[in-house]
Amino acid sequence: MNESKLTEIIEKYGSDTHAVVAILQDIQEEFNYLPKDVLMKLSEETNVPLSRILSVATFYKAFSLIPKGKYPIHVCLGTACHVRGGARLMEKIERQLGIKRGNTTEDLNFSLDEVRCLGCCGLAPVMMVGKDIHGKLSASKAVSILDQYKK
Repeated sequence: MNESKLTEIIEKYGSDTHAVVAILQDIQEEFNYLPKDVLMKLSEETNVPLSRILSVATFYKAFSLIPKGKYPIHVCLGTACHVRGGARLMEKIERQLGIKRGNTTEDLNFSLDEVRCLGCCGLAPVMMVGKDIHGKLSASKAVSILDQYKK
């Protein structure tokens, strides 16, 4: 655990015990998940019970208690993407990375999840890698895009 980074995050919010969500967002951004030792230290430093921190961390889908990849991949399986091959795209990515949706590669480079809509149906099928949206994908095009992130 990088204690100086955690201290910096906590100091950013001062003594505001209502800033738990914002603090957890910053921790998630820094570590790509919410490490248990970091949450315990957060509880000690802020005097917020660990049970309250964990209830917030498990309530919101945006938070993860397990390590996530450096590059989260979200494959859209909403109606437009499904009709245009989103499921085949997901299957190809799962085979290419050697993981199933909801999991992370061993090297912690990629996490794979499905979403129901990314709001760009005209570009279907679509995947989002980190904050980058890639549309009108074929399976081979998706693989070549992921290869670029491996570098």
